Amino acid sequence: MKSLEGKVAIVTGSGQGIGRGIAIYLAREGAKVITNNRKPNGASIENYDKSSMPVEEWEEMRRLAGDAESTAALIKKEGGEALAFYGDVANPAVAENMVNTAIDTWGRIDIVVNNATGLGSGSITSLTEEKWDYMTVPKMKGAFNLMHFAVPHMMKQKFGRIFNCSSDAWTGLPDNDAYSAGNAGIVGLTWAAAKELYRHGITVNAYCPQGASPGHAVEYNKMLRNVKAITGQDPDPGLLKVVEDDHGDPVNLGPFFAYLSTEDASYISGEVFSVKSSGKIARYQYPVPITHAERPADSCFLWKVEELKDVFKQTIMGDDYVSHAAKSMWS
Repeated sequence: MKSLEGKVAIVTGSGQGIGRGIAIYLAREGAKVITNNRKPNGASIENYDKSSMPVEEWEEMRRLAGDAESTAALIKKEGGEALAFYGDVANPAVAENMVNTAIDTWGRIDIVVNNATGLGSGSITSLTEEKWDYMTVPKMKGAFNLMHFAVPHMMKQKFGRIFNCSSDAWTGLPDNDAYSAGNAGIVGLTWAAAKELYRHGITVNAYCPQGASPGHAVEYNKMLRNVKAITGQDPDPGLLKVVEDDHGDPVNLGPFFAYLSTEDASYISGEVFSVKSSGKIARYQYPVPITHAERPADSCFLWKVEELKDVFKQTIMGDDYVSHAAKSMWS
């Protein structure tokens, strides 16, 4: 018996890269899958200028490109069931129609993988409003839309598995300000929704994936060039090798999603995982206050500015404090 026999999944952004790998593996485990991306023919390539990048990067991006129909065709070729659905899930009507398509076609919706995103880079000074919106709105609004329309069906079933795509950049990645912000928003959405839905048999987890994709072929190398321009030096070669090793076949990510979609994993919710196609799985710690200070209860609650010098140094920050902003991520 396949672990997801009888289950129905929607995987947004599954025309290529990470989403394609996840959709293919869920289908191999028996799930019926709706594949999705915005437009036919891997239209995300339209967002890039061939003349702005080395030829080898452009060719790598083209090699990895695809669309919802090509992913569905691969699933069907392997004997699975899949249905391609084109549309931008940041549009509520599109998201609702996609969920209704799953219900009308297969009678239920069990798994939602909110994988659609807008990739890019840029600093506080270089980002435009258009780029900011592209890297924040589709990811967060798209995830909300699919959850909003799928959750009522999951509540009736008393079963649901929701996966929201974030990135390790949610912790703050230099020269990726909008991308970091959008992914941090996904983490907050995941924590909130997980607390709401746990009692209904619905789990909500965030994942920070690494695997081969057209976006990685372009944006990662662009980021490395920007980092060198900012710092004046190449990133640590050892670090780069680890990153490259982690960006292998995205199908390798599939077992992670398949297991967390089973009944056995019903106790796992509200977590943020880092998942790499090299087989690495890590779990982020839930944030909690680590220091605390307050004025004595029998005194005025208003701090005096001169008091705070010692309070911050000795209690809040500690004598050995070093700012996270002072630490290089590239060496």
